[in-house]
Amino acid sequence: MFFENATIDIVTRGVVLSLLAMMWVIALVRVLGLRSFSKMTAFDFVMTIATGSLLAGAAQSTDWAGFMQSMIAMAGLFMFQFLAASARKHSQVAEFVLQNEPVFLMRNGRMIDEALNQTRVKASDVYAKLREANALKLADVHAVVLETTGDISVLHGGSAPDACVIEDVRQHASSASQ
Repeated sequence: MFFENATIDIVTRGVVLSLLAMMWVIALVRVLGLRSFSKMTAFDFVMTIATGSLLAGAAQSTDWAGFMQSMIAMAGLFMFQFLAASARKHSQVAEFVLQNEPVFLMRNGRMIDEALNQTRVKASDVYAKLREANALKLADVHAVVLETTGDISVLHGGSAPDACVIEDVRQHASSASQ
């Protein structure tokens, strides 16, 4: 307790602890880099959500032990994320274990039903992404890819994408022949 008056104590504690927790997150990001909050993999997304949850828990702590536990847990998450990213960079096995594969949902203007079923994406979701990307004709769509983050990318326009842009995207039997 900072103050005897409960109202003043609650307000002060909320402000001071949330400020300290935010400064801690900023320090961790400065030390470990912006990659900490990237959205490159599902693991990165979970890391961001968990950090937010711990930040909220720290701001609502009723004692220093609970606050410090949140701070230590955040440092642990950041360190694990750093180690996982390093492992992914240097090891194909770690890359396979930690990273999802991007998947073609559409190739050359044609939906790939097998991929839609496997990824549980509805065709209407793909059409919404096509509209969002201003893809006016299916014939102009070279590919729609469900990325490792869960985002959907639309590759469309006059010329086909370079091979390196789509080389790591999983192809289903029905799309391999196209």
